[in-house]
Amino acid sequence: MRRLNTWWVILAFVSGFALAMFAEELVLTWRDDRVDFTAPRVHFLGGRPLELLHNAAPVPFDFQLTISTGTRTHEYRKIRDQFIVSYDLWEEKFRVVKTQSPRRAADHLTAVAAEAWCWQQISEQASDGLHLLGATEPFWARMEIRAEDGKDGPLFGRPLTDAGISLTSLIEIFSRPPQGQQSHWGPFEIGPFTLAELKRSPRRGS
Repeated sequence: MRRLNTWWVILAFVSGFALAMFAEELVLTWRDDRVDFTAPRVHFLGGRPLELLHNAAPVPFDFQLTISTGTRTHEYRKIRDQFIVSYDLWEEKFRVVKTQSPRRAADHLTAVAAEAWCWQQISEQASDGLHLLGATEPFWARMEIRAEDGKDGPLFGRPLTDAGISLTSLIEIFSRPPQGQQSHWGPFEIGPFTLAELKRSPRRGS
């Protein structure tokens, strides 16, 4: 009986550890008078996307952030963007192009810096809307990332340029589930939080 109890303790510890790891996949931080969204444990520049990049193939990554307020089901704002990542084989550095307005680009980046740059762009767009919320109004966030690395190839077989795709096409992409072989992360959900809570305790996970 004592041995059985010991196994239950171990199982509870392992389960709790796994839940804690999952809870920290998406983190909100109050910094420089804005809300930053980060995912320290999520590294999308790896696996099949990284293989394609190392073979000189640019890879589009589609981001969708949904912010709900009042209740979990009341959508306040959706932010969709696409980042086209390429890799310089000589310099061993990454280049990222943000394709939705305002279009931006950054180059000579490490993998970690390239991922951080994408999160920074999403955070800037999200903070614009969050500043309009009341200090004590509860909000939730839901994040999903998809790489266009499936068997159909980038942009569904069309030639890939820095122009990326339209917002309408991004909406269509997230209206259906990921393809079977498509690399994707999330959706990760966090909340409820308030701006007042974030300002008092700058770093919050789900």
